[in-house]
Amino acid sequence: MFEPSELSLVIADDHPLLLQGLKDTLEHYHFKQINTCSNGTSALEAIIQHKPDLAILDIEMPYLSGLAVAEECKKRGIDTKVIILSYHKEYKFVAKAKALNISGYILKEDTTTEIYKCLEQVYYNKFYYSPSISEEVASSDLITQKLQQLSPSELKILKLIADSLGSQTIAEMLHISERTVEKHRSNIITKLDIAKQPNSLSIWAIEQRHVIEEL
Repeated sequence: MFEPSELSLVIADDHPLLLQGLKDTLEHYHFKQINTCSNGTSALEAIIQHKPDLAILDIEMPYLSGLAVAEECKKRGIDTKVIILSYHKEYKFVAKAKALNISGYILKEDTTTEIYKCLEQVYYNKFYYSPSISEEVASSDLITQKLQQLSPSELKILKLIADSLGSQTIAEMLHISERTVEKHRSNIITKLDIAKQPNSLSIWAIEQRHVIEEL
């Protein structure tokens, strides 16, 4: 049963006012066992020492980032569930958090309204992201599923297309014919269900570069 007063937390942010504000918010929700830290190193030390149920970490802190702390906890086999606080909603940041199996990712602008709901969901072994991030993650996950249909050669060419390279340049880089590149482009368009319009694949690849680069 989710009982805030019985749960232990480590919270870390290098901005004193934000750290105090987070602590005040948590105390409002009756969390009592709260250790506060002002940088990544002290946060990691507190987690190692206290093995809290939950840790709420700023993504950008001196010495160690929130993601670096989470990665180190994972290496050490520490079971503390980690929630990241961030101003960044770009997929590349969320993707890093997902790769580390981080339980929650909350935008700082949503902290007051979403933190209790996030902590509750994470406590019950569910993942929680700020609502605006959840929509982007769902969209990116769908694109990732489509990209997994591509062969290694097609994916390599798609990454070069996402770098704004043309077929002739790609052919020269990969030591293949331009005709072969065009054949791959056609197959990619079909597999990803992209409209067969001039430059449609190039435009799509550049727009989805942040997802493509993760593969």
